[in-house]
Amino acid sequence: MLRLLTGCCLAALLSTPVLLSAQTREKLQTVENTGSITGRILSVDSLPMELISVSLVELKRGTLTSMTGEYRLDHVLPGKYTLRIQLLGAKEIDIPVEITVGEVVTNSYQLTKENIQALQEVRVVNSVNRFAKKESVYVARMPLKNLENPQVYNSVSKELIQEQMAVDLGSVAKSVPGAGIPMIANQGRVTFRSRGFETEPNARNGVAGAAFSNIDVANLEKFEAIKGPSSALFGTNISSSYGGLFNRVTKKPYNGTGVEVGYTGGSWNYNRLAFDVNTPVNADKTALLRFNGATTFDRSFQDQGFTNNLSLAPSFSYQISDRLSMLLDIEYGQAKGTSVVRFNPAATGKVQSIVDMKFPYNKTFMGNDITYSTQMLNIFAQFNYKISESWTSQTVVSRARSSINGYITALNGVTDSTLRGNVITGYTNFIATDIQQNFIGDFKLGKFRNRIVAGLDYYNNFNDFDRTTVSTPTINFVNPPLDYRISRYKIDSIASRVTSSTALRKENAGDNTYAAYVSDVFNITDRWLVMASLRVDRYQYKGVYNVTSGLTSGGLGTSGTQAGPYGQTSLSHKLGMVYEIYKNHVSLFGNYLNGFYNRSGASFEGVAFKPEHGNQLEFGVKADVLDHKLVATVSYYNIRVKDILRTDTVAANANNGYQIQDGTQVSKGVEVDITANPVNGLNIVAGYAYNNSKLTKADSTVNGLRPALSGPEHTYNLWISYRIPGGNLKGFGAGFGGNAGSMSYQTNTYKSKLIIPSYTLLDATIFYDQPKFRIGFKVDNITSEKAWSIRLTPQNPAKFLGSLTLKF
Repeated sequence: MLRLLTGCCLAALLSTPVLLSAQTREKLQTVENTGSITGRILSVDSLPMELISVSLVELKRGTLTSMTGEYRLDHVLPGKYTLRIQLLGAKEIDIPVEITVGEVVTNSYQLTKENIQALQEVRVVNSVNRFAKKESVYVARMPLKNLENPQVYNSVSKELIQEQMAVDLGSVAKSVPGAGIPMIANQGRVTFRSRGFETEPNARNGVAGAAFSNIDVANLEKFEAIKGPSSALFGTNISSSYGGLFNRVTKKPYNGTGVEVGYTGGSWNYNRLAFDVNTPVNADKTALLRFNGATTFDRSFQDQGFTNNLSLAPSFSYQISDRLSMLLDIEYGQAKGTSVVRFNPAATGKVQSIVDMKFPYNKTFMGNDITYSTQMLNIFAQFNYKISESWTSQTVVSRARSSINGYITALNGVTDSTLRGNVITGYTNFIATDIQQNFIGDFKLGKFRNRIVAGLDYYNNFNDFDRTTVSTPTINFVNPPLDYRISRYKIDSIASRVTSSTALRKENAGDNTYAAYVSDVFNITDRWLVMASLRVDRYQYKGVYNVTSGLTSGGLGTSGTQAGPYGQTSLSHKLGMVYEIYKNHVSLFGNYLNGFYNRSGASFEGVAFKPEHGNQLEFGVKADVLDHKLVATVSYYNIRVKDILRTDTVAANANNGYQIQDGTQVSKGVEVDITANPVNGLNIVAGYAYNNSKLTKADSTVNGLRPALSGPEHTYNLWISYRIPGGNLKGFGAGFGGNAGSMSYQTNTYKSKLIIPSYTLLDATIFYDQPKFRIGFKVDNITSEKAWSIRLTPQNPAKFLGSLTLKF
């Protein structure tokens, strides 16, 4: 049914523009004595520029440049016209041309620094350093070069994703300094560490794109890690943490025809089929369609466990006029699988490593019949309209839905050698709607350049729960009995007898956020600029509606752990400064960023809690030198979080669940990100992250300690590859690299510590990339080193992958 529906939608999407364009072509072809115009659009650096709007003003006809920067308009009546080159956010370029009968007029144009101020607002292909595509329109919500941006961010390009044969988000993030081993949740979703804080990849093209399920990389153009508190522009609705946020930049249609079909197979019955289809759908190539998809089956290396998922991602763009463009993206995904191992050891008052506990590395304790099913649908629409040479309007609507049905499992320790299964069974649904209206300006006041984004943001979130939580009988995991495995029959039998209200969750909850923000980049000189951003959020929590009782939780509750409907208003700000000591090559930067989280409830005295805030002070240097062959960022940061909730120290209050809001935490460190292309064909990607996190005012059991689950103090990433640039073996190459991290904590109190050992995971690949095909072979974790995520999920031993991609 799904395949039929997809086919029908695709056919409908394709047929109408194609029929219209065919009718247009037929009319055009009846016109005799016409001519044509063609040419190439190049950047300041003589690189081809893709998806630039080129039109003949008098005829109101236009097209888009191809991946090689070329454009062509046929069947043009002879005469004098104005050829307009249009970039959103930049000055229009008008060139007089004359079309003659039977001739093809060539009119190419190379942009100069005077007529384009933000080169990165369009896609430039064939970069010298193929892994160093840093420029982004999402980090600052406006076109801003990396060297001009006072905020640190890392980018993983699709070229690096392809070369590393990264088939999941965890593999993609290996090239992000500080991300560490990802934590895989039960529904296949993945979270990372950023500067000691948990961060999810729930931003999509700069707006909310939450997915409580597996996110396939088939539709990934680039993966951006935006560092530091980012609430001033992004709020907290897209899972931005004090460490930052992860933004998924999706693949967009291009002006050309191309098809790629690839198969990847490997260890433990790994099977993956992916495709990428792109085509113009009208004669002038202003309407473009791209369709990405993949299906994957993966069996765990452990005694049980599997995942089976499908992802479909169509994308349609339309240059409606030389001023108005539209982009429509859809992500659909469904998956069925078993939960990964999540082990929560008992707090036994010991200091020990997970290795010392002798927890089985290759056992799940759950049967393959204990499965979950997820479904995800994300819809993203964006309209850009060039109001004038100085101002652009951007309207964005995003709708994200995720549902989970089935069993969500974890393993809870009882003693040093025993555990119980903790299983949630039932249905969960998440729906989020985000509507944004931005106005982006680039103008001068006197001799001072201003780049401004001003916007309004409405976000609605709705969650629906109908599930039951049960605990299974105790199992000795060191010496498990023959019948140790937990089956669906056992879980359903226990769940049928559950009557406790604490084990039954039948409720729904929702909230609304209304926000306004403004950010200005002010050039004091052409080398010295300052950025100032301010955001105000009004958060309105609707409370929890209990389906069984028909009541909505009201008031602030009897303790700090309960919450009914409430509202909070928060201000967040961002200040930054950049000075380019070597224009367009080296800049010094500093920033002061602010982030917040809404906290519900009240203290014992009845004082309502206020939003928690984190402030970051950061400075460093960015470089882009040697004709883009070396791109690097080195930074130091200091994040201070205040107003953290902690247990009320008065015994009676603590026993009743009351909290007080005076906790503090400090997270500081250094990050290094290097992408180099020292000689033709040789590429190096390297990173280092040092993070020192400490609870400076907290419960006596943890005060002064590094927070558990904050990840390793030191992490390293390295990838070195060489691709033969010419000759008979052109396109043949190999890569080698790895990731390492120091020891970390799953539990860290003065009485109990559960240590996760340090790790070094090495990978290697060999490939042969040609215009018509690509062959690759990859080995992950060559030495089969045992490693764990912060939730004590065992990582794969040596995994072999082979792939073949055909290009048409």
